[in-house]
Amino acid sequence: MKEYTQYPLLAHNTFGMDVRAARFVEYESEDELRRFLLSPEARTARLLHIGGGSNLLFTADFEGIVLHSAIRGWEVVAQDDDEVLLRVGAGVVWDDLVAYTVEQGWYGAENLSLIPGEVGASAVQNIGAYGVEAKDLIVQVEAVSRTTGERRVFPVEECRYAYRQSVFKQELKGEYFVTQVTYRFRKRPCWRLEYGNIRAELAKDGGALTLQRLREVIVHIRREKLPDPAVTGNAGSFFMNPIVPQSRFEELLREYPDLPHYPAGEGTVKLSAGWLIDRCGWKGRSLGPAGVHSRQALVLVNLGGATGADILRLSAAVQSAVRERFGIDLHPEVIFL
Repeated sequence: MKEYTQYPLLAHNTFGMDVRAARFVEYESEDELRRFLLSPEARTARLLHIGGGSNLLFTADFEGIVLHSAIRGWEVVAQDDDEVLLRVGAGVVWDDLVAYTVEQGWYGAENLSLIPGEVGASAVQNIGAYGVEAKDLIVQVEAVSRTTGERRVFPVEECRYAYRQSVFKQELKGEYFVTQVTYRFRKRPCWRLEYGNIRAELAKDGGALTLQRLREVIVHIRREKLPDPAVTGNAGSFFMNPIVPQSRFEELLREYPDLPHYPAGEGTVKLSAGWLIDRCGWKGRSLGPAGVHSRQALVLVNLGGATGADILRLSAAVQSAVRERFGIDLHPEVIFL
């Protein structure tokens, strides 16, 4: 286990906020995590567990202990002719896992290519893109209790997954720290091509549809519309796509026939937050050093030297504009600290 004081978090948040943690603790095993959690200092300290920092906005130094998992590696725990179950450490970089499954010829995660962050966060956040969510792949989540240090296994049904939600973000927020996640991957094709412009991109070269080709297309699409956080600080999609009642959607559709929409369960429809923001004229605009990305209105960016307060100010302005024009409240996907 590695421990540091007054630790800079610049490399641990993709918004590029130059803040520090009073202490930073990185553990390499479940036993190390348990020993730390049962220590006297952990009992009273303010704890923050982070992954790749791709869903965080620091507004000040963190006066507490930041925890980070270095539990890495993966192992096949079961397989047959149709599927394989892979148990993965929470500290594995998510896209490294996706690349590995594609190399192995396992289907399921390819639409989630290039999503930043780590495996543990995938289970907490229920990451998703292009018609696929982490919950579609997860079999179970292993976690350690903050209060008792005991290991608990959560079958996927107990994780209470919904759009960008889980039991780890709701009822058990801050109570459990994910250590391992077991995913199910298919050995036979199970393509999801109906979202975004996937089919159009695949048709450009007329080549055969393969796992590797689909991954390349997803990576290309994401790089075309999303800024590289190594160049321009951002946390990807800043807002969640709003879900509205069917009746409200029908009202909006009459006024805006080109309104993008997706099914979201019985009696509800998911709308595109990026489209709403764009229609309000915020795409490519800025407030000081904080801006709305010019190619994807769902992404707020640090144009250089922005503070957390600058990003919050822009966020509030965008929310106000969408609320005034459409009567819809946008909720941040990013966690404010």
